Amino acid sequence: MSTAGTSDFATAKTAGAAGFVPALEGMRAVAAVAVMLTHTAFQTGQVGHSVMGRVWGRFDMAVALFFGLSGFLLWRAHARAAWSDGAGPATGRYYRSRLVRIMPAYLVVAVVALALLPRADPPSGSTWFANLTLTQVFVPYSLTDGLTQMWSLSVEMLFYLVLPLAALALVRVRGARAPWRVPVLLAVAAASLSWAWVGAALALPPGVNHHNWLPSYVPWFVAGMVLAEMVCAPVSRYAGARRLARRRICWPAALVVFGVICTPLGGPVTLDTPESWQFAVRMGLGGVLALLLLAPLVLAPVGAPSRWLASGPMLALGRWSYGIFIWHLVVLTAIFPLFAIMPFHGNMVAVTLLTLVFSIAVAALSYAWVEEPARRWLARHEARRSAATVGSQGAVDGAVGSAVETEAGV
Repeated sequence: MSTAGTSDFATAKTAGAAGFVPALEGMRAVAAVAVMLTHTAFQTGQVGHSVMGRVWGRFDMAVALFFGLSGFLLWRAHARAAWSDGAGPATGRYYRSRLVRIMPAYLVVAVVALALLPRADPPSGSTWFANLTLTQVFVPYSLTDGLTQMWSLSVEMLFYLVLPLAALALVRVRGARAPWRVPVLLAVAAASLSWAWVGAALALPPGVNHHNWLPSYVPWFVAGMVLAEMVCAPVSRYAGARRLARRRICWPAALVVFGVICTPLGGPVTLDTPESWQFAVRMGLGGVLALLLLAPLVLAPVGAPSRWLASGPMLALGRWSYGIFIWHLVVLTAIFPLFAIMPFHGNMVAVTLLTLVFSIAVAALSYAWVEEPARRWLARHEARRSAATVGSQGAVDGAVGSAVETEAGV
């Protein structure tokens, strides 16, 4: 494609957030703990129709934050290429990094949960297959004890698969046409809200819920993708939005949006099925919530401080956040018999603290023994591929460091 007329975009200074953003690591930790909190509240009988019961139940909206973070971090390279009219990321390396980032630690927790957690009946072969392949949202009744939160990981993996296809669909919307990318993404997010009704009309087998499929959550991912476009665009392009993207504006607004989601407009907080319009409202507002929470962190001037989210403890929790997410329900299930606590009979504070402490401990071990070794193995593998191309040992050392640094931010 001709680059005539695109030089302004190729040479203009972008907004920033181009590399590792420490505050996002801290925000990832916040999301993981919030997901854990909604589950400890539910398992101790605190989620219900009272005001606080609805608040505890709606802490599951932290999943919108997870999806928004993924949308931002993974779309950013495609956005940068579009605004500079440069080359996008290598698809093969992207898929390998996603697989190694997610599956090793996940398979460990899946086997532990399926093999060791007490249950009335042993898991069926289809349950084993669905959970080991992250296809449980498509297999009837395969969300099982200790792994029920993994529906969101199944959705996330499908997003990983289709992301390069989305980039391909927008391959010609680049350079001088790049300003159209945000309107297109927002239009796709708005259109996806119809899935609440379209999916309900499908003849799905019992035990399969169309609410747990990727089309439902497009607005949540798009929130991060829009922010990626904004930070990769020239500073002057979205100057007004950046001036508004301040914590004293966005985070109070996010609190208001969360409050609306907690009302019946966002549907039930129990396991009851929401009306289609309630589900659509929750999906749309979830995208707004993710955008408001992330915008002050990624649109802030480069180097702007975020002392708490970027502090040492929060960075550590952020590194372990994936482990906290995948292990906390196994830990929670074990807490009740180990400490002689009856499920659904209160003791939320004690159960939450115990679950948090043990989940952090297990997550730290998972990071040290599984996640980090897997990432470093991939870094060495990619380095060998690069060295085979350029014929230089120096390329190996540089590629290892680059790959590890890149993965730490995603």
